[in-house]
Amino acid sequence: MTGYGKAIATYGTKKICAEIKSLNSKAMDLSTRIAPLYREKEMEIRTLISQSLERGKVDFSLWIEEDSTTQATPINKGLVESYYTQIKSISEATGIPEPEDWFTTLLRMPDVLTRTEIKELSDEEWSVARGAVTEAIEKLLDFRRQEGAALEKKFNEKLDNITSLLASIAPYEQERTEKIRDRILESLQKNLGIEYDNNRFEQELIFYIEKLDINEEKQRLTNHLKYFRETMQEGHGQGKKLGFIAQEMGREINTTGSKSNHAEMQNIVVKMKDELEQIKEQVLNVM
Repeated sequence: MTGYGKAIATYGTKKICAEIKSLNSKAMDLSTRIAPLYREKEMEIRTLISQSLERGKVDFSLWIEEDSTTQATPINKGLVESYYTQIKSISEATGIPEPEDWFTTLLRMPDVLTRTEIKELSDEEWSVARGAVTEAIEKLLDFRRQEGAALEKKFNEKLDNITSLLASIAPYEQERTEKIRDRILESLQKNLGIEYDNNRFEQELIFYIEKLDINEEKQRLTNHLKYFRETMQEGHGQGKKLGFIAQEMGREINTTGSKSNHAEMQNIVVKMKDELEQIKEQVLNVM
């Protein structure tokens, strides 16, 4: 869900700038900073963003950059002339000396440098600003699509690794069975030193080994790996579902590890867990 987009549009002497960025979040968490002139359109902007992005921690800014010549506060010429006439008249009437620095005195008079014009947002200007907002959102979506393609490649790589590791367990399963049998038999003979019924021993051994059988876990994990790949092809909005599938994969891998009772198999399980953790971390970036 991470992404960034920025767009700039021109209207007269103004540069209208729209910027949007998003991070991971389970729901839509939108914060905005909008120039006063466009603040009346905040609800429309929020609707545009929410409809396009669905979820994520989103920061949006819309501001104006004006030509430096238009940013200067205008001097009220008529008011300056009026103050000059009044001060000169008072000086002549009272004998008080005229100011030595007329400009400094006049520019300090009330309202000489006050910007009094009231700006209103025209439909034409809002159309330009709205276009900048839409363009910024689309650039963020393009960013997300590129990130999504990279994530899909990463997921497939990790799924392939888990599949390969799962297959590498097979040679150790028969070896594990033989080791369990030999270990139990050795304990009976050396530690207990008792006679036993061989047929009954084999029956109990089979029952014990069946409890350690991991074929069901392997099959379920294989199904989860396949389902994860299929879900990735279903389009956007599958992030939570992929997270649930990853949890199920973890459950089967953990059970396989607890049943392994074999050093090499447990090492393989640790490697599968490492691959799965990397998947879980990146699933948080998926819509």
